[in-house]
Amino acid sequence: KEINVAVTGGAGQIAYSLLPRLISGETFGTDTKVNLRLIEIPQVVDKLEGTIMELVDCGFKQTGSLLATANIKEGVEGAHWVLLVGSIPRGIVVDGKKIEERSDLLRINGGIFTGQGKAIGELAQEGAKILVVGNPTNTNALIGRTKSNNLSQSWFAMTALDANRAKAQLAEKAGVGIASVTNMTVWGNHSPTMYPDPYNAKIDGVSAVEAISDLDWIENQYIPLVQQRGKAVIDARGASSAASAANAVIDTVKSVDSPTEDGNWFSAAVPSDGSYGIPEGLIFGFPLRSSGQGSVEIVQGIELNDFAKSKIKLTTEELLSEKEAVKDLLD
Repeated sequence: KEINVAVTGGAGQIAYSLLPRLISGETFGTDTKVNLRLIEIPQVVDKLEGTIMELVDCGFKQTGSLLATANIKEGVEGAHWVLLVGSIPRGIVVDGKKIEERSDLLRINGGIFTGQGKAIGELAQEGAKILVVGNPTNTNALIGRTKSNNLSQSWFAMTALDANRAKAQLAEKAGVGIASVTNMTVWGNHSPTMYPDPYNAKIDGVSAVEAISDLDWIENQYIPLVQQRGKAVIDARGASSAASAANAVIDTVKSVDSPTEDGNWFSAAVPSDGSYGIPEGLIFGFPLRSSGQGSVEIVQGIELNDFAKSKIKLTTEELLSEKEAVKDLLD
């Protein structure tokens, strides 16, 4: 069995942690040969040769063909999975202007994801799965999916890093192992407005809020802590999350490709079908279940209290404002 996997931002820090795990047998199984297509901007594509040397030197028997390219069309052609890790980060100087505002970030990345979306829609496999990691993740996915014009393909924006952070905090507070925490949903945007739902998350089968029994901590410490965890990592290590982000990519791919455990769900952002009153088409973080056969569905019937509804309203409004800011790219 073989699978073709394309990765943008192939020379970046996240990819450096991610790539060996894609070809080790961990992600796609020990019986699957993985053909990797590493995509980078022309200025740094030469660095991928060193990355490919290291991947070869890992000696994984699942390693298939390895390609480095600056051509997005060459990179995504025939891909079954496309991992869009690369994006322009905040703080970089483009055309003499330092990119600081989220609106500027939306515009400059929107242009990138327009071209990537078109190439994926035309050249990746029918039924391909696309995971957007590069920020602003949800709206990048909205632009890419719109421009792909290929409804056979499934687009996701990553919220698994937020979900893992949330589970870790709940586990630490409750004094249990992280495996005890299940049913975590990160509603909405991958941004500080996200809502990492503690009421429907479970600790050993009981609502996390009930298990912890400290509502002040839940609402006033836990939620801001998870929302601002990315900034805290940057402040602590002088660089953004890389190993944990790569791990969240692996978690998402495995969650989509494997049947979801009975009674559980996983978190990712997908196009809304109107569930929970979220405007249709918006790329929004939901609780999801996978059949393991290519279909992923939004879990229905989850109860949301007034506190949750207020948080989900905020993140919905932010996503709608982002959509408005790039509306000319969605034509």
